[in-house]
Amino acid sequence: MSAQKEIAIVVGSTGAMGQVITQRLSDAGLQVVAVARTAEALQALAQQVPGIRACAADIGDDSAIEAIRAQLDAPVRMVVQGAGVVTAGGVLDAPTAAITDAVNIKVGGLLRLVRAADLRLAKGSRIVAIGGHYGFEPSAYAATAGVANAALANVVRQLSWAYGDRGVTAHLVAPGPADTERLRRVATARGAREGLSPDAVLEQMRAESAIGAFTTVEQIAWGIALLLDPNADALAGSTLFMDAGRRKGMP
Repeated sequence: MSAQKEIAIVVGSTGAMGQVITQRLSDAGLQVVAVARTAEALQALAQQVPGIRACAADIGDDSAIEAIRAQLDAPVRMVVQGAGVVTAGGVLDAPTAAITDAVNIKVGGLLRLVRAADLRLAKGSRIVAIGGHYGFEPSAYAATAGVANAALANVVRQLSWAYGDRGVTAHLVAPGPADTERLRRVATARGAREGLSPDAVLEQMRAESAIGAFTTVEQIAWGIALLLDPNADALAGSTLFMDAGRRKGMP
C-alpha cells in the first residue's frame, strides 16, 4: 500500500471501547477518522487523542456513507464497526423495533461503512466488526445484541468473499461482556427484573467466564490492532473470540 499515512476509520469512537481503540490505532501510526453521532463527544475525544479527524455521522442512516467518504484522502488500512446497541430484554419481551434497529445499526452500519471506504481499500486492508459473544451464546436478556451480532457474523463472512480477490480481509471480533459503565447499567436493569443488586448480577456474569473475569476494553483494542499484522490474512472471514472462556458451543 501507499507510503502515505494510512487511515483507520472507527465507528463508535467516543464510547468507552471506541476511545481505547482510537488511541491504540493512532499509536500504531494510523490517521484515525473518528465517527460518532455528536460533535461535542468528538471534540472531547480530540482532546484525549490529538490528531484524530472527527466525523459526525449517524451510522444508522445512509447519509453516513457520504459523510465518511468525504473524510478520506488516503488509503484505508482498517475500518472498525464498533457501534453499540441497546439491550432491551429477551426475545419474548424486547420490542420488535429495538431488534430491527439493532440489526440496522450493526449490520446496516457495517455495510454503510464499507461502502464509504470501498474506493480506498487495497491489498492488506482490514474490515473489522465488533459483535459480542451473545451472537453465538444466546441470552435471556439480550435479544437485540444476540440477533444483531449473529447477523453480523454472517455479513462478515460474505464480505470476506466479496473482497477476497482484492486482498482485503474481513474479521469479526467477539468479546464477552466488557467492564464498562454500560455493563453496569445492564446489570442494574437486569437486577431490577430479577430482584438482585447490580453487584450480585455482576458476580453472576463473572461466574459465566471460565476464568471468572470480564473482558477489558484494552484487551479488545489489542485484539483489533493485532489484525494489522500481515499474518492476520490467515484469519480472513473468521471470528476472534475474546470472551474470557464464556462460549461453550463447538466449534
